[in-house]
Amino acid sequence: MTRPDPFMTPDPQTVADSRITDFARRTGKDGSDYASLHQWSVTDLEGFWGAVWEYFGIDADTPYEQVLADERMPGARWFTGATLNYTHHALRNLTDDAAAIIALDETGSAYEVTGSRLRAQVASVAATLRELGVGQGDRVVGYLPNTPHAIVAFLAAASLGAVWSVCGPDYAPQAAADRFAQLEPTVLIAADGYLFNGTTHDRRDAASELAASLPTLKTTLLVDHVGLPWPSRAFPSPVVPWADAATRTEELTCTPVPFDHPLWVVFSSGTTGLPKGIVHGHGGVLLEHLKTLALHSDLGPGDCLLWYTTTHWMMWNLVASTLLTGATTCTYDGSPAPLAQLDVLWALAARHRVTVFGTSPQYLLGMAKYGIDPSGHDLSSVRVVGCTGSALPASAYPWVRDHVGEHVLLASISGGTDVVSGFAGSAPNTPIWAGELSAPHLGVALASYDADGRPVTGQVGELVLTRPMPSMPLYFWNDPDGSRYRDAYFSSYPGVWRHGDWITVTGHGSVIVHGRSDSTLNRNGVRLGSADIHDVVERLPEITEALVIGAEEPGGGYWMPLFVVLAAGATLDDALRDSIKEAIRAGASPRHVPDEVLEVPGIPHTRTGKKLEVPVKRLLQGAPVEEVVNPAAVDAPDLIDYYARLGAERRGRRE
Repeated sequence: MTRPDPFMTPDPQTVADSRITDFARRTGKDGSDYASLHQWSVTDLEGFWGAVWEYFGIDADTPYEQVLADERMPGARWFTGATLNYTHHALRNLTDDAAAIIALDETGSAYEVTGSRLRAQVASVAATLRELGVGQGDRVVGYLPNTPHAIVAFLAAASLGAVWSVCGPDYAPQAAADRFAQLEPTVLIAADGYLFNGTTHDRRDAASELAASLPTLKTTLLVDHVGLPWPSRAFPSPVVPWADAATRTEELTCTPVPFDHPLWVVFSSGTTGLPKGIVHGHGGVLLEHLKTLALHSDLGPGDCLLWYTTTHWMMWNLVASTLLTGATTCTYDGSPAPLAQLDVLWALAARHRVTVFGTSPQYLLGMAKYGIDPSGHDLSSVRVVGCTGSALPASAYPWVRDHVGEHVLLASISGGTDVVSGFAGSAPNTPIWAGELSAPHLGVALASYDADGRPVTGQVGELVLTRPMPSMPLYFWNDPDGSRYRDAYFSSYPGVWRHGDWITVTGHGSVIVHGRSDSTLNRNGVRLGSADIHDVVERLPEITEALVIGAEEPGGGYWMPLFVVLAAGATLDDALRDSIKEAIRAGASPRHVPDEVLEVPGIPHTRTGKKLEVPVKRLLQGAPVEEVVNPAAVDAPDLIDYYARLGAERRGRRE
């Protein structure tokens, strides 16, 4: 098969000046040849990760004895004997009088937290937590929007060897308690509210309700973010104002902890039961995030990252880890496209000379659909537009080139909360193919397996990892024998991580993501990826969003409907249905054409923006709502009842 021409090839000078080329040069490799660099990184795990350790000058209190003492999965043992602390590394490269964090919101306002101020605030909050009895292994949780408070609180907890977890205050108190109560936290840090689409949302009562749901709490720190006065007697345990906790004059001392000491707990979406608590370690996150941010995104001192996220999405963890590289990170509170100024993120990127701008496919497609032209702002500083959350369709690539800049590297990334990082994406020295991820990330032994566990190229298979990554989970919370952990990733292919995505590894080494394998369409024995259909349909100007489902029915039937949300002014008549089907036939294949096209009021998502394909399928098949999905984990719970009724009506017609 002829290798397709790339959409974009890297500029030779950019490659030569990049950190990944410098890293390759220091290790005796050719920085212009990503494929050979990657091959080395996965065949010699000890050599590669040892080189990452040396290149970034990891400052261990106790040196490691061996890079990889045991590489079996699960249970790989990395950098045995080493002790270190993540917070020390996050603060060590900051310039005292330069911005470490730029706090932004949807109104366009901003303030800076300099390196010296950040260190002082972390030291103050750490001393406060210590006086409250927080020590190694204790849990500190945050009910916070994406503001500097969350980063300060996290770094303070981590400096003590405490375990951090956070979710946004838009979560209902019970949904937050479903996560945090599992951890039995000692301290809660909560904000008075947050901004979204022109509205200030008061979350004082929600914070009080959450605190009452956490019986192990000793204290709540109250953050004054939106200026709402806290009631004097609303909490079941003592409270401390954030202003008191963060303004003391203290010296920061970071507690050395083992390489695999728990750093934070991130949670699965919790759509089908209690969210799973996924535990990552200080050292694994430190190395993985330095590799991802510095080598793949080319971040370093003088750079600035703005990535739209909420605190309960793993991208927030990477936003915080930007500090590891010495670059400035931006926090953002608000809607990504508020009605008052749909392009506010681009305006802020121009104003603050952002070099890495991160977003989702839905955001880029929405900008194109609504005619937003970011090029009206000076985006000459933007080198990388990162995109993750779902597969980025090929149609977005020319839009970014034409409306953001020809110089911009469009980096589509696929990863997961599970490893709090990426599996595949791009780098300054990789070509870009529209609709494809350029290559597996360094150190990621990615493959596509068929049903018999054999690696395949050029055809759809399961995304697997055949060798460990340092940021793989240490364990799941409350999973003492590891059975839930093993079942989640290692039950299909023993000793091999199965992630749950359908991918194609192409002949030229790129990766195409087709969607979740547990929501695979299987029509007449042919497996189809839902993302291939969504990509085509969501390009149409009449369609805002789409969801395709393949549901097995009694008697051996198979129903494959396509649900569409229409743009303003559009009507789903026969002509539009025919246009949709023809677009799918031409853009995907005749096999991808759905049985029906149905208009719906909305598509339900997890709170991190992933479409609820499997829950909707099960609702249509008649599964009770309470067995299928936790409404608190859904962005629009009323839609769950809508699809349940839709399934009941269809079953009634069949009967």
